Amino acid sequence: MKKLFTYVFALSILFVSCKSSKEETEATLNQDKNQKPKNILFIAVDDLRPELNFYGANHIKSPNLDKLAASSMVFNRAYCNIPVCGASRASLMTGARPTRKRFIDAHTKKNEDYPEAISLPMLLKQNGYTTISNGKIYHYNKDDAFAWDEMWQPNQLWSYALPESQAIRKNTKRGLPFEMAKVHDSVYRDGKLALKVIKDLNKLKKSNHPFFLTMGLAKPHLPFTAPKKYWDLYNREDIELPESYVQPKTTPRQAFHKYGELRNYENIPKKGDLSDDLAKELIHGYYACVSYVDAQIGLVLDELKRLELEEDTIVILWGDHGWNLGDHKLWCKHVTFETALRTSLLIKVPGKTNGQKTNAITEYVDVYPSLVELVGLEIPNTVDGKSFVPILNGEKPGKDWAVSKFKDAITLIKGDLFYTEWIKDDGIAYARMLFDHKTDPLELNNLAEKPGYQQKIKVLAKELREKWGKDFLSN
Repeated sequence: MKKLFTYVFALSILFVSCKSSKEETEATLNQDKNQKPKNILFIAVDDLRPELNFYGANHIKSPNLDKLAASSMVFNRAYCNIPVCGASRASLMTGARPTRKRFIDAHTKKNEDYPEAISLPMLLKQNGYTTISNGKIYHYNKDDAFAWDEMWQPNQLWSYALPESQAIRKNTKRGLPFEMAKVHDSVYRDGKLALKVIKDLNKLKKSNHPFFLTMGLAKPHLPFTAPKKYWDLYNREDIELPESYVQPKTTPRQAFHKYGELRNYENIPKKGDLSDDLAKELIHGYYACVSYVDAQIGLVLDELKRLELEEDTIVILWGDHGWNLGDHKLWCKHVTFETALRTSLLIKVPGKTNGQKTNAITEYVDVYPSLVELVGLEIPNTVDGKSFVPILNGEKPGKDWAVSKFKDAITLIKGDLFYTEWIKDDGIAYARMLFDHKTDPLELNNLAEKPGYQQKIKVLAKELREKWGKDFLSN
């Protein structure tokens, strides 16, 4: 009852504040249209790991992302704060860290976990922005509904093109894990999403208000469904299993899971390792879906340019977390290995970015304050992140670490070191994991229990507790 009262009270305050702020901003904009703040095109890609050309890979065909990266700042070391979609998105959209009890799983709702936080779209709406949510931004369609002027969601069945696949989806928990159909891009949900965003751009072009326009892409999340032409870009015989296709005995058993998300799909074994052929088919499907969403992003970026909105618009693209493609014999996310924590993040700021790359450690709670600073607004005190705008300006980063968590596991990323503890509510570790990426980038040699590293473990354990957030154990 107390949480419900807090939520209703917060919404009432936000509604009044939003209305008055928007009226004031509209008056200002009418007085001087030349002072309109930068627009923001906010592209969220589900399960996009940084296996792309501008991250050093050369096998996934993504020409539109490559082109965007060439005019952006690319973050080589960006990390989500929790590797599961609902929680990661709520954390990024509020700039607030996950804790033991806040933002914990896929079913997280911002409105329930942190109703008093002013979300990024709400802050922008309060300051005169037109805010449009398209596709998957939060995990739940109606979460943070008052922050948006408009919300649009595609039909879930549009994940499949073939009637027989749609019928299987209706009658099973998740449906088939992949589909290759000879259809137009717009038959699938992300193709329909691109058309909706393009329509919005044309509408917003005529407005005096700055806009916060989102494009929440569903792929390359399972099921791996995409038009056949994107599957045809890859030769299955050239696909190899990852070098880290092993689970070393030195790694705590808590670090692994049985990838239940994947096993919910039809024709996936309910236990045990996948066959090599099935593993390669999944990797093939993932690649095809990345190329498919790349094409949809290209359509939107081309329209942004055609409408002459490029110079007035910040473009940010992010994947909500990493994804395991057989790494450590795992699939999906839900672990604190780097493959699940490291993300794709790039930002294009007119007049500031032109293809730079940075190795500065950045975490997703930093996205909110960075965008707010770029458009000249004040950062709310509920935001935990630190702006990365100094990096865009060629200055020294404000911090050199990140903290991520999933369930009992919490990880400090500092330099080349990835240190994880598994803890309960008392904060006492019951398992540990330490990798040094300088000598072990695949995270196969756990150093945490080796005698020569015990002093280093004490230092890292202390620093982890200093950096995991003041409310981590209590909230």
